[in-house]
Amino acid sequence: MKISVSPSLLILAGSILWGTGGVFILTAAHYGSTPELTGFLRILFSFLILLPVCLFRSGLHGLSLSPRSLLVCALLGILCQGLYNIFYNEAVTRIGMTGSAVLLNLAPFVAASASFLLFGERQTVRKTAAILSCTAGCFLTVTGGVFSPSELPLTGILFGIGAGVSYGMTSVLGKLAGKSCDVFAMSLWSYFFAALFLFFRCDPLTEANLLTAPVLITGFLFALIPTVIAYLLYYEGVVRLEENSRVPVLASAETITAAVIGILFFGDPMDPVRFLGIVLTAGSALAMAG
Repeated sequence: MKISVSPSLLILAGSILWGTGGVFILTAAHYGSTPELTGFLRILFSFLILLPVCLFRSGLHGLSLSPRSLLVCALLGILCQGLYNIFYNEAVTRIGMTGSAVLLNLAPFVAASASFLLFGERQTVRKTAAILSCTAGCFLTVTGGVFSPSELPLTGILFGIGAGVSYGMTSVLGKLAGKSCDVFAMSLWSYFFAALFLFFRCDPLTEANLLTAPVLITGFLFALIPTVIAYLLYYEGVVRLEENSRVPVLASAETITAAVIGILFFGDPMDPVRFLGIVLTAGSALAMAG
């Protein structure tokens, strides 16, 4: 049965849950986990959580997808979850969270361009203004208006651009899967391919000594809340929303959520410029939701 909620609100809800992810990353790091191991546990637990849910809903038959949908799920898992995690982690390591977050907001432009080329979406003045407002708002929120790319390593910038591109392709690939593709099965298979990719990339067996109870519990909650639940809401909204270029702007609620959590609980700075950024980003998301 379809969820009788606006697809825009589903995407907003999913992105808000995404914004809580930093809490789990910092908690896992506090207990001794590495970013690579935390990312692998997130995806692995997501697959293990969703598998019995899919079997209960539809049985083994519900796990079957068309070759086209399975290919899309493989691309979602490898590109939008596996490679995204690698690119973003490398960018954060090389240029810090601020520069990485700014470059991540290339996503609306990537999605808008791909939607125009693949789906023939018309770019209206409203959508263009919302994309520009979203990008400016996210820039101000994470930088306070101060950003000097000339002082950043070229490799870090390239990794940040890669993260933005892979992030922006999430909605495009989700749309390509089509409305006929079950959102639970699509999520499950994307987690499978992402976990397989990250296993060979990160080799978590060499870090087995870090798998303490607090790390495993944190990884499980990281998988349940800002991953499984968030992505189910997000994908359900994406496959039902007609204009795909609106998706990354709606998903910018992730940036706002992360900023608010950082200000309230982790002592991140708040000033008039950052407040303006939050207002611009929230306004662009509301404009797209309307």
